[in-house]
Amino acid sequence: MRILSYNIHKGIGGRDRLYRLERVVGVIEHENPDLICLQEVDRHCRRSSNHDQPKLLAEHFRAVAHAYQLNFHVDRGGYGNLVLSRWTFLRQHHISLRLHRRKTRGAQILLVETPEGPLRLVNCHLGLAESERQWQLEHLLGHHLFTESAEHPTLLIGDMNDWRNQLGRAALARHGFEQVTSPPSRFRSFPAYLPMGSLDKAFARDVQIVQARIVRSAPARVASDHLPLVIDFHLQRDALSNGSR
Repeated sequence: MRILSYNIHKGIGGRDRLYRLERVVGVIEHENPDLICLQEVDRHCRRSSNHDQPKLLAEHFRAVAHAYQLNFHVDRGGYGNLVLSRWTFLRQHHISLRLHRRKTRGAQILLVETPEGPLRLVNCHLGLAESERQWQLEHLLGHHLFTESAEHPTLLIGDMNDWRNQLGRAALARHGFEQVTSPPSRFRSFPAYLPMGSLDKAFARDVQIVQARIVRSAPARVASDHLPLVIDFHLQRDALSNGSR
């Protein structure tokens, strides 16, 4: 199974600043993922031709299931997180990760019915300050909508904005998560034209990682200000056995 995580920057190129959603689509198509986790997806904003990007992307990729979380309001709409899936959702929740008066952030919690069994998938976009990110993870991991599906294999993925690579050492480690995107030097994803920071990360529990990589193709370097993260994985057999008891 394959998952792709991508901050698409509203479909606006990182260097030329042109809105070209088709470039993002081409980058995703080339990787042929089963699950697509996107951040900064616009809906009804002037800068992106007032397009309903969640609808356009869901239709283009013929998603069996999709979920959109509008986090930040702009014009008549705004932008947020989007998950597209080749498989159905057994559950879906959206929770706020906003800390006090900071910029609105959010996480999507989905229980996906994969061919290998249920997968708990979390798509998130964390804040810019380290203390904010730590609070957001503590809030997420302790949230009742997250813990209600704790018995299932889990992938937590997205734009973590974690320049100093601190997230995997605190709350996530205590909850049994291992960082997939390690060492950070192999997963530099921002800025796309000259990657210096490993901002797009994934953490897994009871998931077997086959391969994880950053897409560094020429089209990916111009489509957004981030490069996509792609992971091939399986659900661990012992976790499936435990979950069926």
